[in-house]
Amino acid sequence: MTLISIESVKLHNLVKSNNKCKEIESHCLVPGDVIVLTGKRQFLPCDAILLSGGCIVNESMLTGESIPVSKTPLPNNNHTMTWKAHSGEDFKRHILFCGTEVIQTKPTSHGQVKAVVLKTGFNTAKGDLVRSILYPKPMNFKLYRDAFRFLMILAGVAVIGTIYTESLTEVVVKALIIITTAVPPALSAALSTGIMYAQRRLKTKGIFCISPQRINVCGRLNIICFDKTGTLTEDGLDLCGVLPSQGNCLQKLHNFASDDTLPWSPLLGALSCCHSLVSIDGKLQGDRLDLKMFEGTQWEFEQSSSENKETVSSSLVLKPGQACRSGPAEGIAIIHQFPFSSSLQRMSVITQEIGQDNHVVYMKGAPEMVIQFCREDSVPKGFSSELQFYTMKGFRVIGLAYKVLEEVKPRSNSSFIREDVESDLEFLGLLILENKLKPETKPVLQELSAANIRTAMITGDNLQTAITVAKTSGLVPENSSMILVEAEEPSGLSSAKISWHPVESQEQTSSNTKVSLNINIEGRTILEEAQGDYYFAMSGSTYQVVLQHFQSLLPKLLVNGAVFARMSPGQKSSLIEEFQKLDYYVCMCGDGANDCGALKVAHAGISLSEQEASVASPFTSRTPNIKCIPELINLNHAYPKLAPYRPPAQLMSPPLLLSVVIHVIVTTAIQVYGFVVVQQQTWYSEHPSRACIYGNASTSNTSTFFNSTGPQTANTQTGFDLNMNHESYETATLWPLTTIHCIIVAFIFSKGKPFRQAIYTNYIFTAVLTIQLGVCIFLLFADIDNIYKVMEEFIIENRKLWLLMKKCFNYKSKSQYRKTIRAVEMDQNWPPINQSYRTKPVIRHSDDKAQVYSNPAFESNEFVK
Repeated sequence: MTLISIESVKLHNLVKSNNKCKEIESHCLVPGDVIVLTGKRQFLPCDAILLSGGCIVNESMLTGESIPVSKTPLPNNNHTMTWKAHSGEDFKRHILFCGTEVIQTKPTSHGQVKAVVLKTGFNTAKGDLVRSILYPKPMNFKLYRDAFRFLMILAGVAVIGTIYTESLTEVVVKALIIITTAVPPALSAALSTGIMYAQRRLKTKGIFCISPQRINVCGRLNIICFDKTGTLTEDGLDLCGVLPSQGNCLQKLHNFASDDTLPWSPLLGALSCCHSLVSIDGKLQGDRLDLKMFEGTQWEFEQSSSENKETVSSSLVLKPGQACRSGPAEGIAIIHQFPFSSSLQRMSVITQEIGQDNHVVYMKGAPEMVIQFCREDSVPKGFSSELQFYTMKGFRVIGLAYKVLEEVKPRSNSSFIREDVESDLEFLGLLILENKLKPETKPVLQELSAANIRTAMITGDNLQTAITVAKTSGLVPENSSMILVEAEEPSGLSSAKISWHPVESQEQTSSNTKVSLNINIEGRTILEEAQGDYYFAMSGSTYQVVLQHFQSLLPKLLVNGAVFARMSPGQKSSLIEEFQKLDYYVCMCGDGANDCGALKVAHAGISLSEQEASVASPFTSRTPNIKCIPELINLNHAYPKLAPYRPPAQLMSPPLLLSVVIHVIVTTAIQVYGFVVVQQQTWYSEHPSRACIYGNASTSNTSTFFNSTGPQTANTQTGFDLNMNHESYETATLWPLTTIHCIIVAFIFSKGKPFRQAIYTNYIFTAVLTIQLGVCIFLLFADIDNIYKVMEEFIIENRKLWLLMKKCFNYKSKSQYRKTIRAVEMDQNWPPINQSYRTKPVIRHSDDKAQVYSNPAFESNEFVK
C-alpha cells in the first residue's frame, strides 16, 4: 500500500518552508511523518493523530461494531498540558488507528486532510491485536498452578523412591521408571489439546476466541454483566414522539407515526441536524438513534458543493423534504461537530442556514446532562416528573437544546472551543424512543438464574430506564425490591453523603422488604436491617463517590448490586475490577462500542459483533444476542444444560481432596488388612513349598535341603536368591485385592451428575465393569486349583497361543541362526551329495622360494566335479 506523505520533518518547519508532497511506501513511515489522506478508501498502516479536516472510519477491528466513527482534528489550544491529558477519556476521537478503514475524508476549506504518524509496527492498535492473539495475557488460573505443583510433589516422591542400596545402574533405571510412572509427561499436552478442541467447538457455534487460556475460566463464572442497548435490547429503536417545551412547560406528545409533520422550529432543527450521520455510497450510515431521529423529520441529506461560502464548502447540507410544511429552502449546513462522548453523555453541532450569517448550536444527550448547560428559566417545571414517567415505562429519553451564536467570524473549524459553545442554552424538549427487548434475553436470563449465576446491568443509559428494563427482562426478580443508592460529593463544610431510597412506592416496599437507614454526622449510611430479596441500583456519579469516600461500603453494595446506569467506559472497567476483588469470576457481554475496557478486564469478555476477532474482547460472537453466554459456560460443564454447580477452580479443592483422601484410606486399610491377616494364618510360611528351587528339587528334597543347610547355605551353594522372583502368600493375597481396587478406581473416576450423564447410561462400560468385578470375586473365593493352574499356564505363559499368533501373522525370528536355517531350507541344492569343493590355490612368497598354500576354509561357491 502507498500513502502520500510529506517529508519526514517536523510539522511546523514543514508548513513554513515547504509544502510539497511525495509518495512513499507505507513501511517507510516513521513517527513524526505527516501524511495526507486522499478521498479514496484505504486501510491505515499506522496510528496517526488527525491534524486537519475530518474522517469517517470503520473501527470494527477495534470495537467490534461496524457503525462508522467520525474523527475530528486535534484542537489547536494554547495549553501547557499534553494533548492526551487535555482531551481526557475522549482522546481517541482524534486518533486514526492502524488496521481501521478510512471510508471518507472531509477536507477543510484551507487545505487537505492531514495527520501525523504516532506509532508504527507492533506498537499500533493492530499490533496490540496481533500480540494479544500470539501472546495472550497469562491467566492466574488456580487449576494450572495446582497441577504443576502437584507434578513437583510427585517428582519429589519419585526421588525418594529411588533410594536403594543397589548398584548405580539399577538405581538409575528404577529411578527413571518411577519418575515416568508418577509424573504424567503428557499433562501439559493434554491441557493444551483440550483447549484447542474447545476452541474449535466454539468456532462451530459462531464464537471466536483470541485468548484460549480464558476458555477454562468460563466454567467458573458466577456473575455476568450485560450492557443494555444492543445486548439485552434490540439494536434498532422505535421513534415514539417528542415532547416540545414551550412557555416553561412541556407540551403534548407529538407522535411521529401520524401524518402531521412538525412545523419549522428550533426543535425540528435540532432533530434534523444534531447527529453524526454520514452518506456513504448514497446510503446514510451512523448510530441507530440518529438514523431513527433523522428519518422522523423527513428531511434530506446531501454533500455541499464548492459554490457555497468558504465556511461551508466542505460541510454537510440538510434540506427539508417534500412532505415538510416549511423550513429553510436552501437548507442548513453543519459547520462543526463535537461528537458524542460516553463520558460527557452529550454531543453538539454548529450549523449555519445557507444564505444567512447566523450560526446555531444544537445539543443532544442525556436529559440530566443537557439541562446543566441550559438557562434555568428555559427548563420546564414538570421536567423531572415527565422524565420519570417515561423512563419508568422503559422508554429511552433524549434531551434537546439550542443557542444562537452571535458574531461568529469564518475561521478554522478546529478553533471552536467546546466549553464556550455549550453554555447558556435554551431547552427545546424531550425525544422519546422505545428500545424493545430481544426475544432471547428473558429465557437466557432465566437459565442463568436457575444455574445460580448472578446477573447485573452496566449501561450508560438513564437509571430509571435501566431499572425498568432489568425488571421486564427478569434480570431482577419480580418479587424483589429495588433500592436506589444516591451519593453526593463533599461541598464546603459538608462531608460526603450517601443515602438509600426504595424505588417502589411505600406500600409496595412495606409488603416486600423492610429497610432501616441510619445516617451519622460523617455522612456514612448503614443498612441495618433488610428482609426479603433486595437489589441496589446506582448511577455512575454515585459509584464514583462511593469508590472515593465510602470504600468500606462498596463490597456490601456490590454483592447485591444489579443495575449500574450512566456509567462511563472508565467506570465500567473499574466496576469489573471491584467485582474481581471480591473473588467473583466475571463475564462482561456488550456490543464493544463503549465496553472495550470492561471487556478486556473481565475474566471472560464477549463482544456481540460480526467480526471474527477484535481487540475489544477475548471472545467475539457472531450471534447478535446473549445466547452465546450459556454455550460458552456449557463448554466447561460437559452437561446438556447449566447446572447450579461449578467445577472446582483448583486441584487442591476440599471436595477433590476429600474424595482422594477417603479413597486412599480405604484402599490402604484393605491392603494392610489383607497383608496382616495372611501372616496370621496357621498355613502361612515365609518360603512356600511350591517355590522354584535351583535344580528343580522336589518338595521333600527342598524341605530336607532347608532343614540341613538353612537359607544362607542354599543361597551360597546354589546361587539362588530367595528374596527375588519367587512365589509368596502376600503377593497371592494382595493381587486380587489390587485388581478389585483398579476396577473400583475406574468406577469412581467415571463421574456422573451434575456435569455428565449417569454411569449406568453407558451400558457397555457398566457391563464390562460388572463382568470384571464378578470374575475377580469368583477367583478370590473359588479355591479351585485347576482354575489357578490354567491361569498360570494359559494366561501367564501360553505357548500354544503364541505359536498360533506367529503362524497367523507370519512372524519370523530375527536371530541369525534362524535366518540361516530358513536360507538352507529354501536352497534345493543343499546338501551337495556326491560333490566336492576345492579352494583356489594361493601362492605365498618367502625369501627366495615360492610355496603353494591351500586354505582349508571354504572360500568359493564354485565346485569341481
